[in-house]
Amino acid sequence: MAGIKKIPLAKPLSKPPSEAGSSWPAILIGAFVAFGGVLFGYDTGTISGILAMDYWRSLFSTGYVDSKGHLDVSPSQSSAIVSILSAGTFFGALASPLLGDHIGRRWGLIASSWVFVLGVIFQTASTSLPLFLAGRFFAGFGVGLISALIPLYQSETAPRWIRGAIVGAYQLAITIGLLLAAVVDNSTHDRNDTGSYRIPIAVQFAWAIILIVGMLILPETPRYLIKRNRMDRAAQSLGKLRRLPRDHPGILEELAEIKANHDYEMSIGKASYLDCFRGGMLKRQLTGMGLQGLQQLTGINFIFYYGTQYFLNSGISNPFIITMITSSINVASTLPGLYAVDKWGRRPLLLWGAVGMCISQFLVAILGTTTTSQDANGNIIVLNVAAQKASIAFVCIYIFFFASTWGPLAWVVTGEIFPLKHRAKGLSMTTATNWLLNWAIAYATPYLVNYGQGYANLQSKIFFIWFACCFLCISFVYFYIYETKGLSLEEVDELYTEVSSARKSAGWQPTTTFQQRGSVAHQGGVLAENTKDSTENGMGHHDEVAEKQDGVAAGQHV
Repeated sequence: MAGIKKIPLAKPLSKPPSEAGSSWPAILIGAFVAFGGVLFGYDTGTISGILAMDYWRSLFSTGYVDSKGHLDVSPSQSSAIVSILSAGTFFGALASPLLGDHIGRRWGLIASSWVFVLGVIFQTASTSLPLFLAGRFFAGFGVGLISALIPLYQSETAPRWIRGAIVGAYQLAITIGLLLAAVVDNSTHDRNDTGSYRIPIAVQFAWAIILIVGMLILPETPRYLIKRNRMDRAAQSLGKLRRLPRDHPGILEELAEIKANHDYEMSIGKASYLDCFRGGMLKRQLTGMGLQGLQQLTGINFIFYYGTQYFLNSGISNPFIITMITSSINVASTLPGLYAVDKWGRRPLLLWGAVGMCISQFLVAILGTTTTSQDANGNIIVLNVAAQKASIAFVCIYIFFFASTWGPLAWVVTGEIFPLKHRAKGLSMTTATNWLLNWAIAYATPYLVNYGQGYANLQSKIFFIWFACCFLCISFVYFYIYETKGLSLEEVDELYTEVSSARKSAGWQPTTTFQQRGSVAHQGGVLAENTKDSTENGMGHHDEVAEKQDGVAAGQHV
């Protein structure tokens, strides 16, 4: 492949001159689909506020009385309410290929939204725990489906030069959902009626309806239609995305490359879940699962699920205001990451993001451990208020590094490393890994930080765990994350085929297309047949055969 002149990539954040048509329709479509992240973020964020509402705690109590003599749900019930959402999302993510590969990415998102709506209906109507728990599970199942299908849809429709920002916008929508949940909870938590929890829950109907109506209008992804061998509809869909006639040469060329890549993959065999862990796919699958798992192990859920108590221990009294502040930092910090992902690339952002998180978590652990102590009842005694406020500042710095790098880029990378036939199944397992770790951390953290028999009572020392995980993130990025900036999904597939080490991926450029590979393979087949005929007929045209072989060999370097 060294015989062809390399074509330099276009400047970052600018449309390549060779790319036909307009990119704005695909950008706007990808940005709208990212809105589904609001469902994810809002549903995740609203429950922490609801669990703190006095009216809800009294209404849903089954007789448990807290230390102040008030009716409340028991700690085990509270744990079940929080964790059952993550259980639903885990199974929803694993089930996403049943929709995405059979009824399509578009209709799969519509069906997933209706599953989510069913869960919202149950929660809104409930006045006791059984129906509320059922609603949490179905809402989680819908969120799990959506969380796997949205990056899939975005990756298959986004222009290569800005794909990172479009897929990363999904994480921005998640952070916006978290912020909206904090605002709505803060507005209703003082109500002394069912509106205190029903209003925050019912607001989710609006998010689901917006997504459903939009997906009814938007086109199916061209790559899914090619996967289903519907070339005419694929040309029509790609034409809408590029604002070009379906028979435009640029449309036909792009579709031909996608189809050639898919045909090449299918010639090797079909893809099952087990095939995602075989051969060259093993590295990609473990990379995606490792990236999503480490995203959760950085400690972000501790900040948003249990950070309120940590701030309270530091002398700040209003938990709802603190939640809005940290959520606002989360939203604002995601924006520079969306710009940088297609300008600087995936590897450097993930690497330096991990370094920033690692240092921040280590400083929080040191400050918290050396400046606080406990009395005989496990109550925190603040010895150095200035140091505690400094640790809060480093928590906010940590949120910045996470939100601008690992938050959006985990979705970006996992959405683009799988070939078409493996993509839905591979993404379902990477997303399920995210939710599995989400559940495990949410379930285990109270046992790690609380005081009492059977609890580890780590307090600020838990940040040493997050520090160690962030240190692991640095090594993981260095050895396993390939640089895919500016490449089409088909070129990413070629990258993994040709480059064995992630450290060498940044300088790689495509030199052939799958159409050229198919042409060479066809010529090779014809040559083999001609050689066989010549041998059988005793023609002895060895020089002619040698010339043909040289021609094919030269073609393989084109």
